[in-house]
Amino acid sequence: MSKTIALSGTKKGVISIAKLVEPYGKDSGTVASIGISLSGNVDAPEWKVHLPLENLDEVIEALKALK
Repeated sequence: MSKTIALSGTKKGVISIAKLVEPYGKDSGTVASIGISLSGNVDAPEWKVHLPLENLDEVIEALKALK
């Protein structure tokens, strides 16, 4: 599963969201990957974060609270 969202306030920027299975090699945990590319290059974001799926619900709640 992956999704690309236009980055507000930029001309070409995107937010890319993907589920990565074993991103650090065999038996590493699945993560949600969130990348930001100001140039619109989904494959080479300037910033990215990997969130373990076990933390996802809590992170989503924290983001909702910011809104």
